[in-house]
Amino acid sequence: MDIQNIKDWGLNIKVSENKPLIISGPCSAETKEQVLQTCKKITASGVHILRGGIWKPRTRPGSFEGLGIIALPWLIEASKQTGLPVCCEVANAYHIEEAIKHGVHILWIGARTTVNPFAVQEIAEAIKGIDIPVMIKNPVNPDLELWLGAFERLSKVGIKKFAAIHRGFSVYNSTKYRNEPQWEIPIELHRRLPNLEIICDPSHIAGKRSLLYEVAQHAMNLNFDGLMIESHINPDDAWSDALQQVTPKGLKELLSQLIVRQTDTDNLNYQNKINHFRNLIDQIDSQVLDMMDQRMNIVRKIGAYKKESNIAILQIERWRYVRDTCLAKSNKLEISQKFVEEFINTIHNESILQQTAVMHKK
Repeated sequence: MDIQNIKDWGLNIKVSENKPLIISGPCSAETKEQVLQTCKKITASGVHILRGGIWKPRTRPGSFEGLGIIALPWLIEASKQTGLPVCCEVANAYHIEEAIKHGVHILWIGARTTVNPFAVQEIAEAIKGIDIPVMIKNPVNPDLELWLGAFERLSKVGIKKFAAIHRGFSVYNSTKYRNEPQWEIPIELHRRLPNLEIICDPSHIAGKRSLLYEVAQHAMNLNFDGLMIESHINPDDAWSDALQQVTPKGLKELLSQLIVRQTDTDNLNYQNKINHFRNLIDQIDSQVLDMMDQRMNIVRKIGAYKKESNIAILQIERWRYVRDTCLAKSNKLEISQKFVEEFINTIHNESILQQTAVMHKK
């Protein structure tokens, strides 16, 4: 997939070396004064792109769903007064037509739209032949293929100016975050599309101001390319998502505290130590695979004895014993129980497959 990086979008977006791209602005454009005051104040924090919610897809009817095209001129005026490009969310062809007509520089597709291939295809057809950057948020549910599919649909109509926005995933009964980050999904997206820049949206992951820094710093630790953080001149009175927005002053403080990690260093001492540790890991990985091969060889022998004795493959009590024993041991190790459970489940599933192959072998 041909992807142009943000610096090549032709919008004069200048990000300092070893600094993240920052997108900020109000969750919703409520009044002209609110938009202009917020955008002008956050410019001093080093923001590169302004954002504002024009159309707001809400989970339930009755919530504030944005002012629509009435608010678009306010966003454009903010761009003129600050010299920064602006972006807004679009969900259909009408949104795209109005946003481009008014002069919006960057579009983004929201999570509730990314989840619908029909809606993404409509957007792709509407943008076809138009040179405008598009940022795509992950779908509301943790489905990497849907996220990838959105990029592929737009790529097929000639769009090259892409970025991804990781805003977390909706899960039932989440306790800490508004949307679970499930960092392994954007990491896998980056593995599949290594040239794609990924921006983290701590506002929608956290859902509350107290967790914004924690999420933003974790994104920096994982070498994300930027952050999208909602800011409001008076967040407590915001018409939507009041708890997750910060004041321009709060945004400046948050960004000043961030530690941006380097991707590499010329320090020879570091290089020698990291190479030593990586060699040790490579050796251990090789040993683990050899031991796993030995384990599966025993599993196949067990499968043969079960077949000979007409015994079922799945022995639930034995499985519970293996799982519970491993989980109990994990309490004494510096490994999370979640990892151990997923690891032992994967091994068990492969063991079932191995024994099934033995059972079916004539």
